[in-house]
Amino acid sequence: MNKRLQCVADSPHPLAFRWTADQIAALRPTDENTIPTFAQDACAPRLPGLDIWDMWPVENPEGHAHTFAQGWLWLALAAPVLPDPEDRHAIARIHLLLEASDGSGWADFGPAFPDGHTPGSREWSGSALYQPDGDRVLCWFTAAGRRNEASPSFEQRLFLCEGTLQWHGDKPVIKGWSDPAEAVSADGEIYLQVRGSEGGAGTIKAFRDPFYFQDPRSGEHFLFFTASKAASTSSWNGVIGVAHSFDGAHGPWRLLPPVVDADGLNNELERPHMRYLGGQYYLFWSTQRKVFVADAAQGPTGLYGVVGEGPLGPFRPINGDTLVAGNPEETPWQAYSWWVLGDCRVTGFADWPGVTPDAAPSDAEGRRRAFGGSPAPWFTLLLEGDSSRIQLDSR
Repeated sequence: MNKRLQCVADSPHPLAFRWTADQIAALRPTDENTIPTFAQDACAPRLPGLDIWDMWPVENPEGHAHTFAQGWLWLALAAPVLPDPEDRHAIARIHLLLEASDGSGWADFGPAFPDGHTPGSREWSGSALYQPDGDRVLCWFTAAGRRNEASPSFEQRLFLCEGTLQWHGDKPVIKGWSDPAEAVSADGEIYLQVRGSEGGAGTIKAFRDPFYFQDPRSGEHFLFFTASKAASTSSWNGVIGVAHSFDGAHGPWRLLPPVVDADGLNNELERPHMRYLGGQYYLFWSTQRKVFVADAAQGPTGLYGVVGEGPLGPFRPINGDTLVAGNPEETPWQAYSWWVLGDCRVTGFADWPGVTPDAAPSDAEGRRRAFGGSPAPWFTLLLEGDSSRIQLDSR
């Protein structure tokens, strides 16, 4: 491994925030931290023939979804509609979407990358940066598995590609993608190297979901990601990892120790992303009830977060218990994979909207009927220091 990418445990770095069972046991659902129940007809209309889930906007260097004359560009995991929506993860591609500024809704412009361009057997979540000088788009993403592998594996690697955004009328396309460059790799000592094919939904190990952040105060660059702790004796060993660069968005990156450590509590702290708001640094992630340790308190499927004085912390739990926005008990699977924008509006995707615990589908046909596969209703976070509350959004 390039020495500049090695993990540097002696780097200046506050202790990781320890996410504990005591914090989860203290959770109390309220109107301020619970997303109201919604039905499928409250969601954005489905795109024809397509399921979409994890979404992220093309952001500007200030951390806001960049506004183009035509609207807002998004990248999203997508797959053709299958008989069982659970199978979508094995064929996921990153698609380019447009949310039109005239209010006409969402449009799909197909896979963001040409066929065969990325090194995995499928593409998983990441983040994107728009650089107006040259209309350049930088996309960090997860390559899952290996291209042309006999069956999908759970190997996960973090890559960066860079392309040029072009508009043909109201139709966007990103052309001239650079060859995928591995941004940073797991060291096997602090971050588990995910290579095997073992595991299933909620139990696989992680090195995925890269999120790029430039500190507006120092100008330094950070890459946050979902990972698994290497030196762990627990099956629930999820962490949020980070890499650092002085030199720019292209790196080179050096691994730092985790900023959030859920060892012994939770297996997957997914899609971490950071916002600098009101002089504070807010780090958010999504997780599901099913990936908490089975013999202790379990939080709802929801959006969680911590707040601190710098991009590496030290961090404090938002609301004293980390819960920012959870699904309600009556519809615990209605949405997932939330993304907090720079203006505090929040989007996620509709998973099983309106489905109650006693009506959970157990077969492919039932899951197909239940699955939303489109953007869920928006809401806004009202943040004040260490506290947050939900405000419904009419968008």
